[in-house]
Amino acid sequence: MPFEIPQNIHPSCARLAWLIGTWVGNGHGEYPGIEPFQFGQEVIFQQDGRPFIHYFSRAWITDAEGNTIRPAAQETGFLRPQEDGTLEVVMTHNLGFVEVWHGDVHADQPRFEITTDAVARTSSAKEYVAGKRLYGYVNGDLLYAFDMAAMGHELQPHTHAQLKRQ
Repeated sequence: MPFEIPQNIHPSCARLAWLIGTWVGNGHGEYPGIEPFQFGQEVIFQQDGRPFIHYFSRAWITDAEGNTIRPAAQETGFLRPQEDGTLEVVMTHNLGFVEVWHGDVHADQPRFEITTDAVARTSSAKEYVAGKRLYGYVNGDLLYAFDMAAMGHELQPHTHAQLKRQ
């Protein structure tokens, strides 16, 4: 799918212009104490000329044939690229937690890595204490991996997906 950098993109967001748009695809999840699962996902990155990119994601659990079984996680937030190449991200989830992430936008490749700086959760949310994410543009697709520390377990792989630009 052809992509054009938006005319009004804020200069601090230019290094992340490759994200702008809607992405859809499939992924896999696993974690101690839960059955491995497959999911579908839609991710939207949008900007309006100000120095941030709005992020929205919704996922659904699928069976082996890709049929939807039920809705899954939703999250939304803001990527706030800084002039020095660092990245701040604030994110909130339907599962009852909010996060502040920090990381780096790689200057030589279309990718970024972030780790949690702070996690807050509601009293009804499951225990989740830390995360690490890697997003990259590979052969025209958006690939990501999410490592999680939760429910008494150390940071380890949780989900990964390959999404195609719509």
